Amino acid sequence: MPIFIDRRLNPKDKSLGNRQRFLRRAREDLKRSIRDKVRTGGIAELDREHAVPMPRKGTDEPTFGVDKQSGRRQHILPGNRTFSPGDLIDKPGGGGGYGSAPGTTESEDDFRFVLSREEVLDLFFEDLELPDLVKLNLKQILSFKPRRAGFAASGAPTNINVGRTMRNSHGRRIALRRPKQTELDEVARQIAELEAKPASAAVGERITALREDLERLERRRRRIAYVDPVDIRFNRFDPQPVPNANAVMFCLMDVSGSMGEREKDLAKRFFVLLHLFLTRRYERIEVVFIRHTHQAKEVDEQTFFYHTESGGTVVSTALEEMHRIIQERYPAAEWNIYAAQASDGDNFATDSERCIELLDRKLMRLCQYFAYVEIIDERESHIFGSTENGTSLWRAYNAVDGKWPNFQMRRIAAPADIYPVFRELFARQPALRKSA
Repeated sequence: MPIFIDRRLNPKDKSLGNRQRFLRRAREDLKRSIRDKVRTGGIAELDREHAVPMPRKGTDEPTFGVDKQSGRRQHILPGNRTFSPGDLIDKPGGGGGYGSAPGTTESEDDFRFVLSREEVLDLFFEDLELPDLVKLNLKQILSFKPRRAGFAASGAPTNINVGRTMRNSHGRRIALRRPKQTELDEVARQIAELEAKPASAAVGERITALREDLERLERRRRRIAYVDPVDIRFNRFDPQPVPNANAVMFCLMDVSGSMGEREKDLAKRFFVLLHLFLTRRYERIEVVFIRHTHQAKEVDEQTFFYHTESGGTVVSTALEEMHRIIQERYPAAEWNIYAAQASDGDNFATDSERCIELLDRKLMRLCQYFAYVEIIDERESHIFGSTENGTSLWRAYNAVDGKWPNFQMRRIAAPADIYPVFRELFARQPALRKSA
């Protein structure tokens, strides 16, 4: 039985279905290409479209051929005077094989598939999910946008619908037979013509009758208004709830002398990745940058990453500044609060207990999620293999990690660790409940 395959090109703007089928078929190869591209480039380059190379096996299409082991075959070959059996025919344009470069080995032209920005992010974050994304008491903040909902008999003057109002006025005037201006003008014209004629009893009676008709028409015209209040219609707008979940992301970083350019660069890469992730989950994202030495202050992004500052290290000042800003600008009942802290682990000897107190009693009750990333030297990564070893700040935060499910902490030693650590922090898991 013959099988027909329609290989005609899709009409204009009709290739979306084919594109989606290809994405499903080559999903693993595309995801692997995206990850390799992000590792070799900058994380900031993730938020754009990418052209990714595809292996040959991901682009082949099934074909039907004749089984050479069975069946009857007939070959009809045209004769020629140039070639003999066994001659090799070069590809037109020079070079053998299937590639564009000269040679005798087989190769194929590269196939590059262009992914849009949204497709890149979908593949990159496919198996990640923010923990406790939905609040227990307030799942999302609802804002209301006016939506047209017909007409109303009352409203603000600025919302008058002139077209509908005049249509109602015209219909009412027709129904009540309101005299037109042309009718009054016609009666007035007849009176003027009669008054120009010689006076007589018949003319006088006719003029009197016409004046009575004119007065009657004017009285009726005054009683039936051109536009009556019952004609007026206003545009009606009903408030339509629009999901408008808001999130604020706090970036806390130690900028004392122990945090060099390498440590700051690793911290920035992690912050950028977290911001991209939150942007896909919330319509509105605000970022607050808090840097600290022995004292903390809120700064802009340029100052946060690139300005140098000297001084000791007191981590609790950053936590206190964060709590102050939350109380003033981001109430927990209206904002989803996320925090990411980067540090090399140095802290004032007696300050770690103060950090535990601030997190336990204040911040962790307000935050959806708190991620602490400690940046260590690559040569010392084997020393801090267990969670018990490490700096005083790491050991202090380890106590918080065991108590609050929405607190996570990891170590980063090299740029290659950022993405695996990010996946560990935000791997898909059931919604977390905050402790009371």
